[in-house]
Amino acid sequence: MTVLESNAIKITNPINGTTLYEIDEITDAQAQTFFEKASAIQPKIQAMSVEQRIAEVYKIRDYVIANSDFILDCIIAETGKARTDAFAAEVFEVTDVIDVYRKLAPKTLKDRKVPQPIFLMEKKSMQYVEPLGTVLVITPWNFPFYQVIVPSLMSFLAGNATIVKPSEVTPLKPLWEHFFATSGFMKDAIQVVVGGKETGAKLLAHRPDKVHFTGSVKTGRKLMEACAQQLIPIDLELGGKDPSIVFDDVDIDRTVNGIMWGAFTNAGQNCTGIERLYVQEGIYDKLVPYLVERTKRLRTSHPNRDTKSPEDCDVGAVTASFQVKVIEDHIEDALAKGAKLLCGGIQEKGSHHIPPTIFENCNHTMKVASEETFGPTLAIMKFKTEEEAIQLANDSPYGLSASVWSKDLERGKRVARALKCGNVCVNNHMLNEANPYLPFGGVKDSGIGRFKGEDGLLVFCNLKSVLLDKQGKLIEAQWYPYTASKYKLMFAVMVSWFGKSRNYFKFVKNVLPLDAIGNKERFQ
Repeated sequence: MTVLESNAIKITNPINGTTLYEIDEITDAQAQTFFEKASAIQPKIQAMSVEQRIAEVYKIRDYVIANSDFILDCIIAETGKARTDAFAAEVFEVTDVIDVYRKLAPKTLKDRKVPQPIFLMEKKSMQYVEPLGTVLVITPWNFPFYQVIVPSLMSFLAGNATIVKPSEVTPLKPLWEHFFATSGFMKDAIQVVVGGKETGAKLLAHRPDKVHFTGSVKTGRKLMEACAQQLIPIDLELGGKDPSIVFDDVDIDRTVNGIMWGAFTNAGQNCTGIERLYVQEGIYDKLVPYLVERTKRLRTSHPNRDTKSPEDCDVGAVTASFQVKVIEDHIEDALAKGAKLLCGGIQEKGSHHIPPTIFENCNHTMKVASEETFGPTLAIMKFKTEEEAIQLANDSPYGLSASVWSKDLERGKRVARALKCGNVCVNNHMLNEANPYLPFGGVKDSGIGRFKGEDGLLVFCNLKSVLLDKQGKLIEAQWYPYTASKYKLMFAVMVSWFGKSRNYFKFVKNVLPLDAIGNKERFQ
């Protein structure tokens, strides 16, 4: 893996505002070099067995375990995450994914025999699972380690060379330099290219064989348009406005704890975080005050807070300055439109330390209930019936994730099926992402395609259909010439086999002479 920097973009620490380092946009010549390296190494990757690729991926696992403190320090310096957040969602998750694909990849990536209809008897149908070539992975700023490593290793396991363009907000340049100097991972198999929007455009101009993008809807649309011009296949993991539905039969204590974590982990900077909370009226007056009281006890990472250790923190900082402005705008909009602030709010204008913020008396005209906030805010609304809850949850252009909370698991499953989204948890939230066996992705404005699981691994592959036939003297009945007698027999075969009642006797009676006529009525 290679790191290269070359109209300086400042990388800052969101906790204290200090400048960490600078990165530059790459040149056209440098972009060309990255693709040349990818083209040179890809045949070598393809020639490796899946087991040999897994052995290389194990070097990533070993590096992560041996250097976890260094990795966490780098992540926290650029994102402002709480340390446990960073560990659980980035470091631990990477090792878990590697362990799962150790088992999943050999089975998923092997060629397979495919069933075929009776009319193709004596032939053999196969599906070859092959790499695409060079994959371009473009990653977001909220999970800068996980989102680089996981799709890259999936692409590598599938036999591709991979070029990764991390977000210019959190590029983790010192981490990648250290990784490739010490991990022993296969040189040039995965190349990390730090830079901004110009760098991404220059890489895309070299026409990768696949683009995997995680980020905003706005950027996703632009990328899809650019890929369409070159007919480049693209997967899009985009934003969300995830609802959580709480019925009145729940255990309040457990549900409140789950909702708090689902809403405020990583300071709400999760595309699958809870941003809309719908509470059934029978439990509303008990659950909401308890939720607010517990939320006020969450410990933040504000630099002025006295803390004994970096692990003694629940909610970290908001990473990006532009995201701070979005969150502040949504909070101000909610208050202007009549929402009641129950806790949190803007404590210091422009600060990256925004406390967990809860509103009630919300409706879908408010930005906190309709647009992706991507911050530590929660908009609460009341509902009466199951049907009303489903209608409210589905009233969104997004369709990424959702959660349903109820002791009645049959109701949970019923509501999960009715929700228009790609992922649902019943009596939990976001844990779909924690299972690498499950495919992940959204519908509507939340994206196209699936990531992880068998389906997610195969998106980095070309599924080649191959039919094997014997080289004999038999002439196929459907080959030229076309004759009236051949047509009559083919029609009779169709009726006898696919008609309302299958007639095996008539089928055999017609298919045998059809086989013979293929050799009799032929061009001489």
